[in-house]
Amino acid sequence: QVQLVESGGGLVQAGGSLRLSCVVSGSVFKLIDMAWHRQVPGKQRELVARIGIDAYTTYADSVKGRFTISRDNAKSTAYLQMDNLKPEDTAVYYCNTFDFWGQGTQVTVSS
Repeated sequence: QVQLVESGGGLVQAGGSLRLSCVVSGSVFKLIDMAWHRQVPGKQRELVARIGIDAYTTYADSVKGRFTISRDNAKSTAYLQMDNLKPEDTAVYYCNTFDFWGQGTQVTVSS
């Protein structure tokens, strides 16, 4: 069983930054792709960014140039650095691999 635990969410003003972390249990981290998603109440969960085992990254158009996904295999941790945050980035952020999801962490951006 793979467990994912996110941290790093919070309240920030527009233009500010936050870094989310996702720690993955077990010894499989270096063998799996990781992704960050977000969800606003009443809307579908959307993919924000993905990083492969080769560190190849992809991003949603809405966050390109502002968010950076990365991974540290030695720490079994994936990160999402979020800069120049906007009110529309407000959501619950989830990390994910295969069918496994974290519990989510709230990000709120005030205008």
